[in-house]
Amino acid sequence: MILSLVEVLAEVMTQMKYLVSLRSSIVAGKAIVNFSRCLTAPLVNKQYSSYAPYFVEPVYKKEVQKSLAESGDLSKLAHVPIKPAQNDDTSSVYHEDIVRKFTNYVMRKGKKELARNLVEKAFENIKRIQLEKYNGGEANVETNPVLIMDKAISNCKPLLTLTPIKRGGVRYQVPVPITEKRSQFLAINWLIMAAKEKERTVHFPEKLAWELLDAYDNKGRVVKKKQDLHRQCEANRAYAHYRWS
Repeated sequence: MILSLVEVLAEVMTQMKYLVSLRSSIVAGKAIVNFSRCLTAPLVNKQYSSYAPYFVEPVYKKEVQKSLAESGDLSKLAHVPIKPAQNDDTSSVYHEDIVRKFTNYVMRKGKKELARNLVEKAFENIKRIQLEKYNGGEANVETNPVLIMDKAISNCKPLLTLTPIKRGGVRYQVPVPITEKRSQFLAINWLIMAAKEKERTVHFPEKLAWELLDAYDNKGRVVKKKQDLHRQCEANRAYAHYRWS
C-alpha cells in the first residue's frame, strides 16, 4: 500500500513537471512569434510603387485636357511618361466624381445598386421640384441636379473645426483649420444624416432632395450646423494659441 502511494505521487510529480515545461515552451513560442511579427511588420506594410517618381498622373477628363491645352501645359506632357489610368477612371460625360463619392457615402453593407437608386430618385425629385418652379414663372432656376448637389456640398463645407488639446490637466476645444478632404467628408456626411433624421412617412430620396435644395439656397439644418460650428470656433478663439504651444 505504501509503495503504491509513493508510485502515484511520483507519477503526479512527473505529470506536473511535464505540464510546466509545456506551458513555458508555449509562452516562449508565442513570444518568438510576436517578436518575429514585430520585425517583419514594417517590411510587409511597406508598399513600393512600380513606377519611377518622374511618371505623372494620367489626365483622362476632357475638360481638364481642354484647360491644359488652352494654358499651353499640355505640350509639356507630350514626352513625359504617364501612369496608366485606374479601372474606375473614365472620361464619360455621364460620369461625375462628386456623384460617385456621394453614392459611396450613402451605400451601406456593400449595396451599391440600392445606394445608386436612392441617389437617382433624389435627383428625380430635385428635377421635378425645380421644373415646377420654372413652369411657375420663377427666374434663374437651376434644373441640373448635379450642379445643385455640387453647390449644396460647397455651401455646407466648414472652414474650421474644434480639436481637444490638453494643457495643464485641462482639455480645451481649440479651433484649427480643416483640410479640403475632411471638409468635404463632413459636408456630405451631414447631408446624409440630416436626410435620415426624418419622419417615417417621408422616404429617404424625398428628404435628401429637400436637404440638397435647402443647402443649395444656403439655408436648412446642415448650413445651420456649419454656422454653429463656426460660432463655437469664434467663441473659443482665445484658445487658438494652444495649437502651437
